[in-house]
Amino acid sequence: MSIEPCDIDELRTLFLFEKLSDQQLVWLCEHGHIEWREPGWLHREGEPATTFFVMLSGEVAVYRQVGGDDIEISRTSQRGVYAGAWGAFLGERGGDTYYNSIRVLQGGRYYVLPAADFAWLMQEWFPMPVHLLEGLFLGQRNAQSVMGQRERLVALGSLSAGLTHELNNPAAAAQRATATLRERVAGMRNKLGHVASGAFDGETLVALIDLQDRAVSARREARGTKPLTAIEESDAEERLVDWFEDHGVKGGWDLASAFVGARLDVPWLEKVADHVGEGVLDGAIHWLGYTLETEALMDEVQDATTRISDLVGAAKQYTQLGRAPDQTVDVHTLLDSTLTMLDARLAGIRVVRDYDRTLEPVHVYGAELNQVWTNLVDNAIQAMDGVGTLTVTTRRAGAGIEVEIADTGPGIPPDVIGRIFEPFFTTKPVGSGTGLGLDISWRIVVGKHHGDLSVRSQPGDTRFVVRLPFDALQEDA
Repeated sequence: MSIEPCDIDELRTLFLFEKLSDQQLVWLCEHGHIEWREPGWLHREGEPATTFFVMLSGEVAVYRQVGGDDIEISRTSQRGVYAGAWGAFLGERGGDTYYNSIRVLQGGRYYVLPAADFAWLMQEWFPMPVHLLEGLFLGQRNAQSVMGQRERLVALGSLSAGLTHELNNPAAAAQRATATLRERVAGMRNKLGHVASGAFDGETLVALIDLQDRAVSARREARGTKPLTAIEESDAEERLVDWFEDHGVKGGWDLASAFVGARLDVPWLEKVADHVGEGVLDGAIHWLGYTLETEALMDEVQDATTRISDLVGAAKQYTQLGRAPDQTVDVHTLLDSTLTMLDARLAGIRVVRDYDRTLEPVHVYGAELNQVWTNLVDNAIQAMDGVGTLTVTTRRAGAGIEVEIADTGPGIPPDVIGRIFEPFFTTKPVGSGTGLGLDISWRIVVGKHHGDLSVRSQPGDTRFVVRLPFDALQEDA
């Protein structure tokens, strides 16, 4: 580093100082000087903000620290750009440390002024602009903090409402099935009393128990087959009802659905009639019907509780509850948990999962990536207004992966697509969005994961593409 005196004529050529008087320029040269800086750090984020810099020549890059890593934000060689303690005029509210890091890429000359002198000149020479800038700076900072919190709360409220709705459905189904199951068990107790009265001899009872086991097995096998169509089911029930009427079995319409559900047809009922006498056929058929209905109800309870368990598991996966902030995980697990959490909002929308299951796991901040998926999918849902196709695609991209979230909505207008990642910018109606969802997503993908987030859009086809390297966080570690 070499130091040289400054020249007011040179300072006057900079856009920052071109409107100052000769007296003010002289003051700047008396209190500041010119430095030559070789490539290296000009100042580092978090260090005491002691100096205000204005570049006369050279090239610099601007960095922000994210997760302990320096992320390049921009670079420039424009004369007159300034850096360092530019917020000193705000006093303590402007912060007493450097807001970012500046690295000199090509050696150059810089006008250097102590922070205290910069604060004095701003407050003495420009009192009204200082007040305006103070209000703008502090107001925007407070607004971004408040709105960022609101964005997260709105997303959390939406997810909570969806999760509550999804949990309520299987819980209500389990409750209904349990109440009906209690009635069926009571009916079976009555039939047991009939059996105990001696209506069934030993040989018939053994045969009935064997038929009962076969009926249960048939129902279990039927659960793994393709469901019958409504017409096929109705025709099958009519054939069974006719058989019941021909053999004096009462309540055929109530029994038929249970047998059809187990794919038990007329030939199977004929075997039942061959094993039991006509005098006990009605009781035997009802006994088997109660058994099948009981199995169906238990299956319904199992399905409902499994759904509840899956939803709780998805919620835990989504929030990464009990997990380390960073982890190596299959990205499809994160995507599926997010889609499960948003399932209620996806009603009416066709979801296509075009996954490349051969992709290796990635080392990421899982909970924060789930927030990215939520923001992108939620935007797609709103764009399609509940009707359309959402396609989630994963594929390999060099030393990382790409996750593409596409929708068939009206698209993003060309005149605004370049601004959608800006803080507070939104095309949604007033009260429907804060304009921070995509900004937050950008900072998570680009800042924390060293990736990239891009968009391309035309009417009927909007695609957000997230690129993530496999080993970004391993490098941090």
